[in-house]
Amino acid sequence: MKSCLVVDDSKVIRMVARRILEQLSFEIVEAIDGQEALNACRHRMPDAILLDWNMPVMNGIDFLKALRQSDGGGLPIVVFCTTENDIAHIREAIEAGANEYIMKPFDRDIIEAKFSQVGLL
Repeated sequence: MKSCLVVDDSKVIRMVARRILEQLSFEIVEAIDGQEALNACRHRMPDAILLDWNMPVMNGIDFLKALRQSDGGGLPIVVFCTTENDIAHIREAIEAGANEYIMKPFDRDIIEAKFSQVGLL
């Protein structure tokens, strides 16, 4: 079973993402900010990361940059999932190492399509 780290400061978003991803046969780990996510990755690197941008402590882009520089940090497929929808944010995310980008709000069809595009399904 593939694992997915869901990183979002919103409990509701984490709950919805968990429900969708578990239906797609992913084992889920949750983190409420980038620092907690980085700690989780150091403990066990996931196959995929669904990542919010705006979070306290460490935001998504800073987490992604730190992840990609860490041992094994190039392996997870990272899908940003955020309300930031301008081209500058999307470009910054891709340049930092994101594999895909989803706009909030999302549903199962959107996650399933993006995860299929990046080879996770």
